[in-house]
Amino acid sequence: MGLFDRVSRVVRANLNSAVSAAEDPEKILEQAIIDMQEDLVQLRMAVATAIASQKRMQQQHNQAQSEANNWEQRARLALQKSDETLAREALNRKKVQSETAGALKAQLDQQSGTVDTLKRNLIALEGKISEAKTKKDMLKARAQAAKATEQLQKTVGNLGTGSAMSAFERMEDKVLQMEARSEAAAELAGADLESQFAQLESGSNVDDELEAMKAQLLTGSTQQAQLPAQQTAAPANAPKDAAVDAELEALKTQLDQL
Repeated sequence: MGLFDRVSRVVRANLNSAVSAAEDPEKILEQAIIDMQEDLVQLRMAVATAIASQKRMQQQHNQAQSEANNWEQRARLALQKSDETLAREALNRKKVQSETAGALKAQLDQQSGTVDTLKRNLIALEGKISEAKTKKDMLKARAQAAKATEQLQKTVGNLGTGSAMSAFERMEDKVLQMEARSEAAAELAGADLESQFAQLESGSNVDDELEAMKAQLLTGSTQQAQLPAQQTAAPANAPKDAAVDAELEALKTQLDQL
């Protein structure tokens, strides 16, 4: 491969890449519709020209056929007048006009086929343009949706690494810290409250115990007040207690002697 071919291929590749990158679907679609409409205008002009040419050929054919008929009638008239020379000339003129009419008829048939083909192409192009306009609207809508989605993705991507998203993350951390401090303060306040209630409860127990002791003391003093009466009421037990004491002393003496 020559150097020129390689350079040419590189240049064409770069140009194609640049053109592909610069293509905007919406603009290309609009331009395509404009180009098709320009083609439609030219095709309509071509059809109009072909139809006008067909009409002229038809007129020329009709005129040549009419002239051929007229020269035939003149040839008959010359024969009726016994003028063969004039009749022969008239027939020659008729021949020329008949040949002209025949040639025109062939061209007319060909032109009619051309006109029919152009009309069919015109109808087909109109249908394609109508279909292209419908597709253009759909493709433009899809292109706009794709652009919006791409822009949204870029925006979301930028938010992930941008300062705005970082600020949100910092504020979220700060709110979490504030909530944690609030919960800790609430727990401390609850603990103080529990301790206060515990003190109140312990205090009430002490008071209850104090009241119980007071009741016991009152009961004891009442019993002591009743004790002398009971002692005076049981003198019969005194001799028995003295005998026991005497026996106890005897046992102690025996133990001391051992």
